[in-house]
Formats: sequence, C-alpha cells, structure tokens
Amino acid sequence: MFCVYALYSFSANKFYTGMTSELITRFRFHNSKSTKGYTLRYRPWYCIHVEFFDSKKEALYREKELKSGKGRDWIRSNILPKYL
Repeated sequence: MFCVYALYSFSANKFYTGMTSELITRFRFHNSKSTKGYTLRYRPWYCIHVEFFDSKKEALYREKELKSGKGRDWIRSNILPKYL
C-alpha cells in the first residue's frame, strides 16, 4: 500500500507533500534523521493529511496533483483550517 501525505510547519508556514509506502518511517526521517534538504530547515513537521492507494502509479499521480498550485490551494482551504 502507498500513501500520499501532506506535512505542515507551523513555525515557518510551509507545506511539504510526499509519497511513500512506509509512512511512519518517512515521517520520522523528515523530523529527526535527515541531514540535508528542504524538510531539515522547517522542523518540526506535523502530518495534516494522508491518502492511501493500492498502486504506486495512483499515489504518484495524486502527489503530483497536490504539489500543483490547485493542490496547494485545496490543502490550504480544506485541510489546514482544521488545524488552525
């Protein structure tokens, strides 16, 4: 099973969208184990949205959608208000 997730940094007001088959491991990596990259700069990250898919192809398609301008707007208007 694959999942697409959206992370949010409240301190920096930044989003990160990704895809994985190991959500908990990947989340830990974003918050503590990575030593370089985008997610290192804006810790801590909070998981605000997860969607599950049976195929990698479907998950990659949805990840691409959420990384688009419309996808980011959808997260801001439909997901983020639940956490603010």
